Amino acid sequence: MTDIDVPARIAKLPLNKAGYPVPWFVAYIDGEPDFRVIAPGTIERAMARRLCWICGERMTGPTSAFVIGPMCAVNRISAEPPSHRDCAEFAAKACPFLANPKKRRREGNKPEHDEPPGTMITRNPGVALVWVTRHWEPFREGRGYLFKVGAPSRTLWFAEGREATHDEVMASIESGLPILAEMAAKDGPEAMLALSRLVDEAMQLVPA
Repeated sequence: MTDIDVPARIAKLPLNKAGYPVPWFVAYIDGEPDFRVIAPGTIERAMARRLCWICGERMTGPTSAFVIGPMCAVNRISAEPPSHRDCAEFAAKACPFLANPKKRRREGNKPEHDEPPGTMITRNPGVALVWVTRHWEPFREGRGYLFKVGAPSRTLWFAEGREATHDEVMASIESGLPILAEMAAKDGPEAMLALSRLVDEAMQLVPA
């Protein structure tokens, strides 16, 4: 992470024992940050006060940035609120899970907490997408919230802490689409047609 520029707002955050900045939303368990767990109430505070999901400072300006995976680029749904663009880019480059395609989610000794809304795809997509947009909207899903992201003003793809290649993005999309197709198939032919249209739109965002 030493060769990645750290935004000033990120530099204010506390560090964990491994030297990584602890995002604002992270819950502390027995005095230690657990990056897998969202602190209670942070989603609601981020929405109400327009706070950056990563640094926790107020966002201004016309655009917001979401850190999402390729499948979220298809359905245009994020499980997390938006961030400053520079904070989002830092997360996409520096987060150990997002920057390392071989990294797997740690589920062992995970504390009990509310499950996130929606259907979570637990795989590591291998690439991360910073989706910059002027429009987004939260909506209720179960006991929580999801976020519908509007048309992007810019998309930035990352892999292994650098700009992702066309082939890397395509490999991630192609390996993830069967998961979305299986979900859509359960909802019938109309859902499959809708998915096909969304995939066509997402393919226009793949880097050359």
